Amino acid sequence: MTNAFRTALRTIALPLVAVVLFGGAVATAQNPQMEEKLMAIKQNMTANKQKLAQYTWTETETISIKGDVKDTKTYQVQMVNGQQQKTLVNNQAAQSGGREGRIKERVVDKKKAEYQEYGQSIGALAKQYTTPDPDRLMQAKQQGNLSIVPGGGTVSLVIKSFVKPNDKVTMTISEQTKAPVSIQVNSYLNDPSDVVTINAQFAQLPDGTNHVATTTINGEQKHLTVQDQNSNYQKVM
Repeated sequence: MTNAFRTALRTIALPLVAVVLFGGAVATAQNPQMEEKLMAIKQNMTANKQKLAQYTWTETETISIKGDVKDTKTYQVQMVNGQQQKTLVNNQAAQSGGREGRIKERVVDKKKAEYQEYGQSIGALAKQYTTPDPDRLMQAKQQGNLSIVPGGGTVSLVIKSFVKPNDKVTMTISEQTKAPVSIQVNSYLNDPSDVVTINAQFAQLPDGTNHVATTTINGEQKHLTVQDQNSNYQKVM
């Protein structure tokens, strides 16, 4: 190897080493920032869960198949031991009129039970995303499944394999309040072919307590949609 060739190699290699080292420094510098943001979000979620436990509220659940409303239920909801406890206060199932309608209603009783069970299943799945354990965020980061995308006054947490393997979650967080603004989810029930999409919007009460305002859940396999609306928040303590 000639001296000229060695000199040329050093001329090329040194800048490359500098770039690699600099890039590593940038990545290292970004990690504490991500950690700081996630810790602030986690702390906010934990504190908000305690504040929400001071309230009771009304949840209106509407189940539709191909846009045709089949059932509307109203629940009174309260947090008990960190979990939502729902009490049914009204049930308005769609009715068919006349003798023919009554015969048809008896025939479809089994189908009705099936779609109600399916609706409950995808509704329960949605709750795992809209009211997640704050520790899940840190676990997702540690597993390399979380990235942060900045926006105008918000940041988006893009998470894969959050609740189920290969699901995808985009959680939009307010930079000011560190509270969720919206959540979009692509997930599934027991089988990845049974696709479930979830779109939730959040709102704040006068004292700053954050809550899920509306949720739309689509079970694509059965063309079934569950829409939840939360309202009438009242303090109980």
